Amino acid sequence: MKVLGTALAAALGFATVAQADTLIMQSIYPSTLPLLGDSGVRLTEQVSKLTGGELEIEFNEPNAIVGGNEMWDAISTGAVDAGWYSPGFAQGIIPSAGIFTAVPFGPDVREYTAWWYFGGGKELWADITSEYNIHTELCTILVPEASGWFAKEINTPEDLKGLKMRIFGLGAAVMQKLGVEAQSMPVADTMTGLRLGTIDAAEISFPLIDKQLGMNEHASQYYFPGWHQQTSLITFIINQDAWDGLSDQQRFAIETACQANVAMTSARGEAEQLQPLADLEAAGVTVHKWSPEMMDAFKGAWDEVVAEQTEADPDFKRAWESLSEFRETYKKWADIGYVQ
Repeated sequence: MKVLGTALAAALGFATVAQADTLIMQSIYPSTLPLLGDSGVRLTEQVSKLTGGELEIEFNEPNAIVGGNEMWDAISTGAVDAGWYSPGFAQGIIPSAGIFTAVPFGPDVREYTAWWYFGGGKELWADITSEYNIHTELCTILVPEASGWFAKEINTPEDLKGLKMRIFGLGAAVMQKLGVEAQSMPVADTMTGLRLGTIDAAEISFPLIDKQLGMNEHASQYYFPGWHQQTSLITFIINQDAWDGLSDQQRFAIETACQANVAMTSARGEAEQLQPLADLEAAGVTVHKWSPEMMDAFKGAWDEVVAEQTEADPDFKRAWESLSEFRETYKKWADIGYVQ
């Protein structure tokens, strides 16, 4: 964090006027991507306005400072102040991270935000990550994603075997169970892989983003629902020492801006999918809905992954139990409160 304090200014003979603090933030998502990336840019603008310019967050594109897979460590050590990030990218370091990004057959926007803010999710993530010296704020929430793009139709689980596919987070472990060579990689690397043919299939996001990326240039079979990511969380993460060094007002500005972002992105995500989907279909894309047989295969594989992960990692176990218990209680409210 770049700061010129009043004491230093006085020592150097400068007028002791208020100096802006600047946080250097790198994004895991390009700023050109709707919701995924531009919401991070919006955060920087909101914080600047809320603090009257006393705190600036400098948005840096993916890989501008460090590689995407190095971001968590860089922010942990303070080499980079902050990140626009999904915790699932740290799954190789923290096995339970996927529970705090996107859960196969998991909660919708209502359930996920309720658990994060009022069901212990935020506090549990803070406890699990305490040794890494990183503070996290939920800052964007996404609507369901597509299940993936394939060059040929997938009609049975056998059709998946041997495919090399980019798929994010816990969904990758499910696909591996079904014989897919699953790879988790940032968006930019995914597009390169598709162009070079090093992967055969990919899921990235929902129609709004998939159309912008030109996913239909690489495959024409488009599958729904996104069982692997019914909801996805994007977070603002910051080195704990940098966070502690901010004023109460500056921290409050970030918290408030992130909460506003969550509300806006949930609404925008719902509103902006139909036209891109229609455009993709007009361009020759075939939209499919997975058959009951395929959904049963995905669910069965997911149940195996959960059993293995809860056995292997205590933090995954307590995160899964926390979310599951909250969902079971929430179900009682959903059943009586909403028209089914």
